[in-house]
Amino acid sequence: MPQPISTTPSAYGYPLLIKQLLHSSLATAADQEIVYGERRHSYAEFYRRVQRLANALKEIGLRPGDTVAVMDWDSHRYLECFFAVPMMGCVLQTVNVRLSPEQIAYTLNHAQADVLLVNSDFMPVLKQIRGELSTLTRCVLITDDGTPPPNGPGFAGEYEALLAQAEAAYEFPDFDENTRATTFYTTGTTGLPKGVYFSHRQLVLHTLGATAGLALAPQQGRLHRDDVYMPLTPMFHVHAWGLPYVATMAGLKQVYPGRYVPDNICRLIVREKVTFSHCVPTILQMVLGCEAAKEADLSGWKMIIGGSAMTSSLAQAARERGIDVFTGYGMSETCPILTLAHVPTDELGGETDAALRVKTGRPLPLVDIRTVDEDLRDCPRDGHSTGEVVVRAPWLTQGYLHQPEASEDLWRGGWLHTQDIGNIDPRGYLQVTDRIKDVIKTGGEWVSSLQIEEIIARHPGVAENAVIGIQDGKWGERPVALVVLKKDAAGKVTEEDIRNHVTAASESGQISRYGVPDRVQFVAELVRTSVGKLNKRVMREQYPGA
Repeated sequence: MPQPISTTPSAYGYPLLIKQLLHSSLATAADQEIVYGERRHSYAEFYRRVQRLANALKEIGLRPGDTVAVMDWDSHRYLECFFAVPMMGCVLQTVNVRLSPEQIAYTLNHAQADVLLVNSDFMPVLKQIRGELSTLTRCVLITDDGTPPPNGPGFAGEYEALLAQAEAAYEFPDFDENTRATTFYTTGTTGLPKGVYFSHRQLVLHTLGATAGLALAPQQGRLHRDDVYMPLTPMFHVHAWGLPYVATMAGLKQVYPGRYVPDNICRLIVREKVTFSHCVPTILQMVLGCEAAKEADLSGWKMIIGGSAMTSSLAQAARERGIDVFTGYGMSETCPILTLAHVPTDELGGETDAALRVKTGRPLPLVDIRTVDEDLRDCPRDGHSTGEVVVRAPWLTQGYLHQPEASEDLWRGGWLHTQDIGNIDPRGYLQVTDRIKDVIKTGGEWVSSLQIEEIIARHPGVAENAVIGIQDGKWGERPVALVVLKKDAAGKVTEEDIRNHVTAASESGQISRYGVPDRVQFVAELVRTSVGKLNKRVMREQYPGA
């Protein structure tokens, strides 16, 4: 019979609460900088501002269990909310500002937001939906210049003014570590957004797991105390992949870019000596292609790419600029990081280096990841046999907010179902080969749209592409490629050039002959979700007979 430990009556139980992430950085890096625009302040000042924010929210009537929604760009203020709101015992809702006004209203109502902290840039959206918000009682205006809030009821004040009036001391209480800390909404391509939620315990464990996974890398992709961190994944999306919590716990210098403007990002990298970031492939492409990047020294910049598959051509372009680029994998429901594609030191610069960087990666500590068949039986870990990726970890959402049936489907059989198809090799590297809904069944074979996209991306004239399956009376489905050409290739590269390029890959055994697209359509841009992922559902609707 397992025996629980005995507990001394005076012993402190140490709940895993977000406030515990601050102990080491305040003790060892109190003078370290947090930068936003021209503003700089220390970690010591950051903590005073966190306490002021908690007092200000309490003063306007917030109580434990209430939900505080935030609509802001990536800023020092958002970082303060990451800590102050859940540390009070309230719930932080990070609002996806790229959703439609109707969807934003839906998420605010569904999460039962009590208070909204809103950047002045989003006031037009708030005015449009204010009459639809059924639970919101107060708003706080956020500005960079101290502009006062509009006259009339509903606004409790302006963020900086409220902090200036608040006490700089707040006693953050202990409470159950399983208390909900955050809520945000998935950007799925079907139906209304789904609310996912995470406890203090889950966020602390994710922070520790991600830190361990990054710090255990002996060389490539390693995060350490001398790094300078700047997020390029929005803070509204899965806590900016949880990396602001990691950076704060580690006491790193942090730089917040506000709205993502590629030239400004390059200037910040150079000025602040940024060494560690993360983003979706589109953001990296935009940065590499901007005017300021031509002269900027990007060498030594470590970059995790997630959200969508990173092509070998993008990885090569980044490596040519000295960027230490590699893949990370996860999803909204997983808090999010599950795997990282680190390259072993003895393989750096070798034949396998590039291929390993674009793999989906190896699991973080505490992550149990499998590929399984429809009966949850393990697929062989041979690097070829594919199945659905399912996972267990201590930081996975335990369900969808107010949606028990969808929650049960997510956790069918006691494993979280990612809806991704992939394989695992003998060394534990996962390779996601497609989404279940995006794999193409043609000529009696399953063909990976991601594999075709990777081949097309190698063509020197292609900037980016997406492959979708279109219904076909004879073959079931046939792949169609939507291609964005580089500026200097427009009008020069033909549909036949792209098809011949894929045909050559097929003839060399890289892909089935059924994977050669019947048609190639050149487009100005690819449809994406609000967080930069390819939206293939909309593409299939737009190009039913492409």
